[in-house]
Amino acid sequence: MPLEATMIIIDNSEYMRNGDYNPTRLRAQEDAVNVVFTNKTNANAESMVGVMTMAGKSPEVLVTPTTDLGKVLNALHETKVGGQVDIQTSIQVAQLALKHRQNKNQRQRIIVFLGSPLGTSEGPLIRLAKKLKKSNVAVDIISFGEEEENEPVLRAFIDAVQSGDNSHLLSVPAGPHLLSDLVLSSPILAGEEGIPGGMDTAGGSGSGAGGQDFEFGVDPSLDPELAMALRMSLEEERARQAGSSGAPTAPAAAAASSTTLSNVPEVPTANMIPIDMDDDEDAMLQQALLLSQAEADGGAGAGAGEEDDGDVEMDADDEEENEEEAIARAIEMSMKSAEEESKDSNKPKPK
Repeated sequence: MPLEATMIIIDNSEYMRNGDYNPTRLRAQEDAVNVVFTNKTNANAESMVGVMTMAGKSPEVLVTPTTDLGKVLNALHETKVGGQVDIQTSIQVAQLALKHRQNKNQRQRIIVFLGSPLGTSEGPLIRLAKKLKKSNVAVDIISFGEEEENEPVLRAFIDAVQSGDNSHLLSVPAGPHLLSDLVLSSPILAGEEGIPGGMDTAGGSGSGAGGQDFEFGVDPSLDPELAMALRMSLEEERARQAGSSGAPTAPAAAAASSTTLSNVPEVPTANMIPIDMDDDEDAMLQQALLLSQAEADGGAGAGAGEEDDGDVEMDADDEEENEEEAIARAIEMSMKSAEEESKDSNKPKPK
């Protein structure tokens, strides 16, 4: 909602003692004022709401525009019932209170709760409506209890003050519903935010009484944190479904890349033989053999591993055979040298 300064005019006439609205017209009106104040201040932290009466000896400002709900509730609790309403003078006093608001950037709005007969003609109200329109003051009227009798005059007043659909008339007949619920779901509070389930400005009841048609079944004006959490959860679920049906997301691609890299075999450094430029070719060949065995172990499966084990065993057998042949040759050479020595010893010495 935009930044606003709002004056709420309540009806404190004798008609407010009637019990056709639960529990009485006066208490139902107090609950609705509480809902309006909470909705306005939650929608914009800098918005302010004031309260005044329009019956008794004369209209009286109870609380100037404020953000303190406690002041408003205390004023409503101390309101005295009596007398007849004077809607024309009350609207003029409310306009004067808004004119002296502290923050001039706040839009001006007057919300009138009317639960008794008007007692005035249409002409003066039409002239007042034109002045309000020139001053950019929006007016919302909530008519209950005597809505049928007041409908023609109030409709003419709203049509005259209307500017860009900024003013509304809500007529609420008596019934089992709560006045505060119907005000909450009406265009008076829901129109600018586009919340569904409101009532039309002619007073017909909508399908969303009590906030039943709000998104996720939660009224964002009463519990904004829960509504935001549900909305974020829905967005995350949509992103997850989009990611599963299309290309992999960045975290999934990174995980796949890390999995691919993890399959690359590591060269065992414990078996590495340092190579010196002065070493012979056998050491270099042994180094190459170890590297090739490491690559074969990393890329092959279990069967290949068994074959590698067989190759290692064959290499070990070849080494043993080479050692045995070398020993046999050494024995054979030693035997030949011994025979030659014995032959030389048996030859006759020259005289």
